[in-house]
Amino acid sequence: MALEDRRLRERDARRRLITAAARTLAEREGWDAVTTRRLSSEIEYSQPVLYKHFASMEDIAEAVALEGFGELADALRAARHSARSPEEALRSVAHAYSAFAAENPALYDAMFTRASHLRFGAEDAPAALSAAFTELRAATEPVAAGRDLETLTEVLWAALHGLTTLAQHDRLRRGRGDERLDLLVAEVGGR
Repeated sequence: MALEDRRLRERDARRRLITAAARTLAEREGWDAVTTRRLSSEIEYSQPVLYKHFASMEDIAEAVALEGFGELADALRAARHSARSPEEALRSVAHAYSAFAAENPALYDAMFTRASHLRFGAEDAPAALSAAFTELRAATEPVAAGRDLETLTEVLWAALHGLTTLAQHDRLRRGRGDERLDLLVAEVGGR
């Protein structure tokens, strides 16, 4: 059993190495630079070793995205728990979402923009996919005031994603991000 445990740990370590290298390379040079040839060179494993762990580059990007969803959920949870009121929690969560995307543009791209087989809301969806939405819903619930919580949370998420994506691609005026987020929070908060 000890030998099998060691093999599993080594396999997990190689998977983490591959996803970490993909993420680092994507953040540095963009996802177009992330190829199996480039990854195998970066981590000093052959391409067949990569394919023992992942069937395709899309699978590698999906693994990176799943890690990102967990990290986003952690950031949103920390923002929500640090707030002293429901309104402040919603504001903190919105700003944490925006900051996460700005600090991790390639990761955010893997999570939300790249083609993927990951499906939100599916019964077999990985828990990481719903974790960030759960945090958004928890921040929205105290200010929902009788409105449909799921729909209100979806609207918040869609607006945050839209603002984030437009800002990342320089489609909005610079220097107004906080103002836009505060306006969104006021609207969702019913004020």
